[in-house]
Amino acid sequence: QVQLVESGGGLVQPGGSLRLSCAASGSIFSINAMGWYRQAPGKQRELVATITSGGSTNYVDSVKGRFTISRDNAKMTVHLQMNSLKPEDTAVYYCNADVVVGGTNRHLGLWGQGTLVTVSS
Repeated sequence: QVQLVESGGGLVQPGGSLRLSCAASGSIFSINAMGWYRQAPGKQRELVATITSGGSTNYVDSVKGRFTISRDNAKMTVHLQMNSLKPEDTAVYYCNADVVVGGTNRHLGLWGQGTLVTVSS
């Protein structure tokens, strides 16, 4: 079974930091783009950051300079370092990856189960 498993969410005070991690597992030949999305209560899911297999990154304007996305291709992991957190960053954060299933040429868009980040004093 091919899947993404996230970890690292929690409660943090404004101005604090959290690091989210996401690990892919299963029969995977390769992983193309990976990313993080978030969905706040009552709002649509939005893109936070993406990273290509070559390391090129992209961020939504609201997190530029505060969040850093990184990946380890050998370990099939992606991370999101979140600094200077604000209450408006409160959301469920989802990991996403475009994987090529092992033994096939089939692309599969995977989502993690989501991890809650709450920024509050």
